[in-house]
Amino acid sequence: MKWNKFRLKTKTEAEDIVSSMLADLGVEGVEIEDKIPLTAAEKEQMFVDILPETEADDGVAYLSFYLEEDADIDGILENVKRELDEMKEFMDLGECSIEKSQTEDVDWINNWKKYFHQFYVDDILIIPSWEKVKPEDKDKMVIHIDPGTAFGTGMHETTQLCIRQLRKFVQEDSRILDVGCGSGILGMLALKFGAQYSVGTDLDPCAIDATYENMEENGIGRERYEVMIGNIIDDKEVQDQVGYEKYDIVVANILADVLVPLTPVIVHQMKPGAVYITSGILDVKEEVVKEAVVAAGLEVVEVTHQGEWVSVTARKPM
Repeated sequence: MKWNKFRLKTKTEAEDIVSSMLADLGVEGVEIEDKIPLTAAEKEQMFVDILPETEADDGVAYLSFYLEEDADIDGILENVKRELDEMKEFMDLGECSIEKSQTEDVDWINNWKKYFHQFYVDDILIIPSWEKVKPEDKDKMVIHIDPGTAFGTGMHETTQLCIRQLRKFVQEDSRILDVGCGSGILGMLALKFGAQYSVGTDLDPCAIDATYENMEENGIGRERYEVMIGNIIDDKEVQDQVGYEKYDIVVANILADVLVPLTPVIVHQMKPGAVYITSGILDVKEEVVKEAVVAAGLEVVEVTHQGEWVSVTARKPM
């Protein structure tokens, strides 16, 4: 089925009130495009190391909404234009032109699945929940993963670097703290490698459901892990909830610019002698992270590379 797409040109300061008006008229879901700079909080939740350059804010916003082919399009557009004319009497809405186009009915949430297929990290088979294990892979360690809207399939080089380091250092009684846990894949693999317990933290609430679902899919009960939402860097309540000097291994696959302020905080969650595994580091940021690790009183024990990505592993003194 095709959808009719309508793109309304207005001003950034009118985004909220125009969106509210559309909702009042029964329009479900509005897509907003503008050039307003990202806030610090928004940047924290973006899993990219170098943010793309954006144009300067020109005050223009585009609000797109979609109507089914059998909807009363003429009636709805007439109501929209009438409401816009009334609103123009008390605020500047800008041009208020409306462009029309058609788009296919696409399941955007699930469309990415066609590009994600099973793959190996050394002898570990990582397979999406919608694919079946081949007979020749029955004897391998198999991890079923469905990241949903959370970050982390295991395919990225930084995740693979962390997986290999976890495999080196996890022991049977290890307690794991996974900062920026996303889909829960690193905590899950640590438990599969024999760890006793895993705690994950993330800024994205989607991480909770994604982790629960993936752990269940892989036969791991909730008595062996927990997930918390919040910023452990500056939220004392999260720090207290996670606990102090409780973890044998801390793994953080985030970004270099986040690892720098995280490191002097997270040493307090680590037991004496604990291992700190970091990745998400572009090779140009390697020295910056190593300097932060040393400044926090940790000893760098290993640096590994895959492509342009780096993992820095360190240890807290006894």
